[in-house]
Amino acid sequence: MAIKKFLNIAKNDMFHLCRSITGRGTFKTLKIIKKNFPKLKIKSVKSKTKAFDWVVPDEWNIQDAFIIDKYKNKIINFKNNNLHVMGYSAPINKVLTKKDILKKIYISKKQPNGIPYITSYYKKNWGFCSTAQEKKNILKNYQSSDKFKVFINSKFKKGKLHYGEIVLPGKSKKEILISTYICHPSMANNELSGPIVSMCLINYFNNLKNLKKTIRFLFIPETIGSIAYLSKN
Repeated sequence: MAIKKFLNIAKNDMFHLCRSITGRGTFKTLKIIKKNFPKLKIKSVKSKTKAFDWVVPDEWNIQDAFIIDKYKNKIINFKNNNLHVMGYSAPINKVLTKKDILKKIYISKKQPNGIPYITSYYKKNWGFCSTAQEKKNILKNYQSSDKFKVFINSKFKKGKLHYGEIVLPGKSKKEILISTYICHPSMANNELSGPIVSMCLINYFNNLKNLKKTIRFLFIPETIGSIAYLSKN
């Protein structure tokens, strides 16, 4: 029954959140996990903190993003699918040519029916992502002289990178460490499968008496989150 419960949480509460290595979506994800496991400690690392030879980036949040054609149609819309925007996109509000916007729309040749997840965490950039067919439609249905409004309402600030940690104490000081990423949006086979398995394991081991070894669970953003954690522990 626990598996079904956590799968429903993933489907109904977590899948749609726009998560990244920082930002509101990732923090909300941790709050959902904490609601089910109150012992989870939500911790943070400030932007610009040095972690070995890496630096924690500014916190990124996004409100809206779209491309509008000459007929006022939103041909790519972040609110339809948060994968439509390159992660960590810088804000933009411009009118561009067909040629210019096609350069900034990314597709997956290996999975033409899917929307790829593209990021630019450490270099200021912007972009959109679509299926191969959606990009073909722009190429086919518009003239080279057509103009498009490109809008991304995102913000950077000196904020925090958040992660979650829960420890189930055992008889031995030796630990088993189980870590999972929580930073990618709307990808069930990547950033939801791991957290759900971890939640099921916490639920299972929490109900066992006399654990032989201590078990530490981390819910953490990829790469920079792990590096920041290791630099402090």
